[in-house]
Amino acid sequence: MNMTSDGIKHKILIVDDEVQIRKFLSVSLRANNFAVEEATTGKEAVDLVAITKPDFVILDLGLPEIDGQDVIVKIREWTNVPILVLSVRNGEDEKVKALEHGADDYMVKPFGVEELMARIHSILRRVALEENTGEEVIETGDLHIDLPSRVVKIKETPVKLSPKEFNLLKYMAINAGKVITHRQLLKEVWGEGYADDSQYLRVYMGQLRKKIEANPNQPEYILTEQGVGYKFVAGS
Repeated sequence: MNMTSDGIKHKILIVDDEVQIRKFLSVSLRANNFAVEEATTGKEAVDLVAITKPDFVILDLGLPEIDGQDVIVKIREWTNVPILVLSVRNGEDEKVKALEHGADDYMVKPFGVEELMARIHSILRRVALEENTGEEVIETGDLHIDLPSRVVKIKETPVKLSPKEFNLLKYMAINAGKVITHRQLLKEVWGEGYADDSQYLRVYMGQLRKKIEANPNQPEYILTEQGVGYKFVAGS
């Protein structure tokens, strides 16, 4: 997953004004066979995304010139390049704001390299799935999701889902690796009128987990991002 289909390395843009963080990330990413670009300010980040067209962006929020939240907004005006926020800002409001502005995931500093790499790979798998327009079946672990026929199976055993449960699972699965906020899920699956009804979403998510998870209390596929939303995890 570190390379595109033609064998070219994925290029990751690191955006952080702390030289030690950039150096640490650069060494870690190159060790995992990624090509690396670096930016130190928000303005430079926006310019480099336009000029170098990276495959992935790791973005700090506390940046000179343009705050990271505004960088996300500006980048999202014209590209869907994956953005993973890596910041010391750990408040739920900051996380929700970044995700609703268009970030794909959010990690808080200090961070572990293994978790960072896992999240990068997960997001890149989702991007590859989106680019493969012929991909109509999603399989991960024992879970099989046939999108056109709306059939879900666990170990080849059909699972009966309500239309809303299937739509919820489908939206999560095609956005595998992306943290999706409560509001985003409610608006996409139920409509604008339900955007603030997070309790409604928790009920449906609980029902869905009971049907597809071996242990709903320790989910394998649909993970909770506390106070923020959910993320579908797809295996390799």
